[in-house]
Amino acid sequence: MTTILMLIGSNVLMTFAWYWHLKYPEQILWKVVLISWGIAFFEYCLAVPANRIGYASGMFTAAQLKVVQEVITLGVFALFAVFYLGEGLRWNYFAAFACLIGAVFFIFQK
Repeated sequence: MTTILMLIGSNVLMTFAWYWHLKYPEQILWKVVLISWGIAFFEYCLAVPANRIGYASGMFTAAQLKVVQEVITLGVFALFAVFYLGEGLRWNYFAAFACLIGAVFFIFQK
């Protein structure tokens, strides 16, 4: 559970690092890049240990960690798009999520 919670936290930070500036197109690009790098530093402080803990504990394989991360990414991004950017969810978000759920099913098969 620690790995999953840390991956969720890291993904929230990375989503903000990559996309927060879309609401502020008037901002100078070099400032946006520096702020995003600052946010990404803290994302890495969560993501790297999360992956190490999950892998070293034997709880997850590297492939499982990657697929779980992608599911978290889509979920976090969907929430970010709706609540921060004010975009609506479309059918293709749900189709993509269904595909990722299939990926989770297959990656966890022995």
